Amino acid sequence: MTLEKTSSIKGNRWGFVSRNRVTFFLFLLVIILFLIGEIVSRGFLGYQHIGDILRAASFLGIVAIGQTLVLLTAGIDLSVGPLITMGNVFICMLLNGLDVNNFWAFAVLILLGLVFGALSGLGVAYLRISPLVMTLAVGSLVTGITLIYSKGAPNGFASPMLREIGVGYFLNSIPIIVVIWIVLSTVTIVLLNFSVYGRKLIHVGANANAANLSGINVRLVKTIAYAVSGATAVLAGVFMAGYTQTAFLGIGNQYIMWSITAVVIGGTSLMGGKGGYAGTIAGAIILILVGSILTLLHMPEAGRRIAEGLIILIMITIYFRKRGRN
Repeated sequence: MTLEKTSSIKGNRWGFVSRNRVTFFLFLLVIILFLIGEIVSRGFLGYQHIGDILRAASFLGIVAIGQTLVLLTAGIDLSVGPLITMGNVFICMLLNGLDVNNFWAFAVLILLGLVFGALSGLGVAYLRISPLVMTLAVGSLVTGITLIYSKGAPNGFASPMLREIGVGYFLNSIPIIVVIWIVLSTVTIVLLNFSVYGRKLIHVGANANAANLSGINVRLVKTIAYAVSGATAVLAGVFMAGYTQTAFLGIGNQYIMWSITAVVIGGTSLMGGKGGYAGTIAGAIILILVGSILTLLHMPEAGRRIAEGLIILIMITIYFRKRGRN
């Protein structure tokens, strides 16, 4: 075995250990925050309340699946908020409280998410439009379509099956939406760590030019990432309808920043090529826990927004300092 190969193996091994150390720390932080919540308010660690925290984190976590893929390509998706709202509004208006149209309504909306996500990806990858500009434009387009379809006053209700997903429990113990999140998380982690596409995604984010020279179709890899982001955003909006029971315009707006924050907290670099979804899971739970604790402390909305902004600022500063050292 050559010295270069030995060094490469050692580098990969220590990189793997380092990533898992960060993930371990994040989940340790989750436990600490739960304990802090119990100190602030007795019953915070109650089984029912833990389920509610994980339920809220599930919606964010599902949106963050696609956002993780996009950030790994050194991009960003600002269209997730409008796509969540579209999924929430459209599913209620299409179903109107009936189970009979569940399958085709789900299929149509997921397809729409893929199409709008792919539109963002095509603009970024093929037309070389800035991800900020392209996804903002697609988000505005989606918002306009949603307003036209709903006439600015959405109506309709979630179907019984969708309500069961939003507020029901699997085996009377675990929220159904959490089970779905676990399944989707498992698929995402396997995709990123053990599939050819996952390896290509990391290479594209680390160095798109080098990836292109090595034979990777960089444009296709990026387009798929944005398409998945569109689909997961719409899916989250559909599941939120099961929780809210009815449609709300603008329900996805706060998830634009939340999804980015969850991914960044989870250890994915804003410069792309480094990170993964396991940390994003912890990041989503941490965000919900921080919000819940601040609410218990009677922190006003402005204070919570300031706290979120400080978290993002701290994480970005850490990543830029690490990049500078490298």
